[in-house]
Amino acid sequence: MSTLTITAKGQVTLRKDFLEHLGVHPGEKVIVDKLPDGRIEVKAARPTGQISDVFNMLKRENGPVLSIEEINEVAARGWAGRR
Repeated sequence: MSTLTITAKGQVTLRKDFLEHLGVHPGEKVIVDKLPDGRIEVKAARPTGQISDVFNMLKRENGPVLSIEEINEVAARGWAGRR
């Protein structure tokens, strides 16, 4: 068990070992639930949904259809600083 100090703004900082236990990193979110007996529960906020939800995310109506080879070529030109 650990004791955390509350700041003047009413905030607490979780120790690194707690964050590692939750598997969260800077910029990620945690969920805090108030339990009826005065306790709180902290857990990592995991993305919801499925990977298939992002399919066709970049598809545009009447946009060009590129093969994977064409996409790779455009990406390689971009990395090389060419357009």
